[in-house]
Amino acid sequence: MKFFVPAAKDAAEAESVFEAIEKFNHAPRQIRRIAALAWQHNGSNYSCEVGGEAPTYYGTGSDPVVAILDCGHLFKVCTTNRGVIRGEAILVGKSGAYPTYFER
Repeated sequence: MKFFVPAAKDAAEAESVFEAIEKFNHAPRQIRRIAALAWQHNGSNYSCEVGGEAPTYYGTGSDPVVAILDCGHLFKVCTTNRGVIRGEAILVGKSGAYPTYFER
């Protein structure tokens, strides 16, 4: 799958928005961008993908996942109201988490 940011009108806007999300979340520059993530939390399996909804467990409603960031020791799943416009992203530990990357 080719890299995109939901609702971005073109590639330039997608890059600009993605860079702003990195900065807002104090994330390192993403060399490989994540398209989807699967993980376990409290014995349950969860997954999400950019453009889709985060698991209902996290109470994000129908907010789309806008970006998934690799922050070294954890992943940050960013939805409109958690990690993009305001709020803290959904934090996912790396142990037992499996990212799927966008095409290079």
